[in-house]
Amino acid sequence: MTTWITICDTCKREDWDAIRSPLTDGEVLAALIEARADGSEVRTRRVSCLMGCDNSCNVAIQAEGKLAYTLGKFDPTVEAAQGVVDYAKAHANSASGQVPYREWPQAVKGHFVTRHMPLPDDE
Repeated sequence: MTTWITICDTCKREDWDAIRSPLTDGEVLAALIEARADGSEVRTRRVSCLMGCDNSCNVAIQAEGKLAYTLGKFDPTVEAAQGVVDYAKAHANSASGQVPYREWPQAVKGHFVTRHMPLPDDE
């Protein structure tokens, strides 16, 4: 079962300036996350808009049959990207998707926006 990091590539923090930065904050964070996840047990994908504009930069961490999480309010930094990837790896190694707080990377603490229960079985 694959854990996915879904990254909003259209996110822009309040102080984003198109003249100073040709890439959105989401695009910068996505590239940083992708580089750190490459070759690991987690996969990444980009989407245009997770509809969390008040919480940019946003990512979702999810896997079939597990709790899913949306995180936001990140700065597009190496530290944030590494924290997201490290949390996603812990999610991947958890049977339920729940990761004990003591195992959370410091870079994700304070960034959780929502938690979603797994979808019920159709049967």
